Amino acid sequence: MANLYSYPDVGPGAAQSATENDLRTYLLQVYNYMAGGLTLTGLVAYFGAASGFYASVAGTPWFWLVLLAPLALVFLLSFRIERMSLGAAQLAFWAYAALVGLSLSGIFLVYTGESIARVFFVSGGAFAATSFYGYMTRTDLSRFGSFLFMGLIGIVLAMLVNMFLKSSALQLTVSVIGVFVFVGLTAYDTQRIKRIYIEGEEAVAASKKSILGALALYLDFLNLFLMLMRLMGNRRQ
Repeated sequence: MANLYSYPDVGPGAAQSATENDLRTYLLQVYNYMAGGLTLTGLVAYFGAASGFYASVAGTPWFWLVLLAPLALVFLLSFRIERMSLGAAQLAFWAYAALVGLSLSGIFLVYTGESIARVFFVSGGAFAATSFYGYMTRTDLSRFGSFLFMGLIGIVLAMLVNMFLKSSALQLTVSVIGVFVFVGLTAYDTQRIKRIYIEGEEAVAASKKSILGALALYLDFLNLFLMLMRLMGNRRQ
């Protein structure tokens, strides 16, 4: 595995500088996709709540379609992206972000707009700091991957159980643990995305890999935001 902070032997200093610039350009593309996806999700969520669409489908079979359709697109991107054109991969990513926005419209009905904005900026600061750490650190974070994945599985199972128990104590515990897990995943995924690029990708493959990288960071940020909303959000009276 290539050292994360010493680039492959690319010749003179000018060539190495070009490689570093290529890496920055690639990561900027990843972050741009991620930011665009989050913006689309936020806008769709707001208009889904304001237009009454969310209220009209909540409690109907259509709600399950809205809830499960994004999962299908995640699997499509994860397992079929190499066979998809770049345009199809981009369309799947934007469709995923929009559908997630529809499924999250209820946030604007449950929490105050002020607390949503506050938690969003807190989440953004935490994400930026940990992603920067993942980019800069010389520590190999891949050894923590299994631990973080087990933590993620534990969170999902606990949330499913709590759908029946409706325990506020369990929800608080899951939210606190979730913040640490998704902070860790942000650093881990940032380093992994960087490693994938440094180990070498052809131009077309790299352009599609940037979508997968954006999807991973998008999910890290979104879940961190949701965990913090449960901890810090102010509910409407």
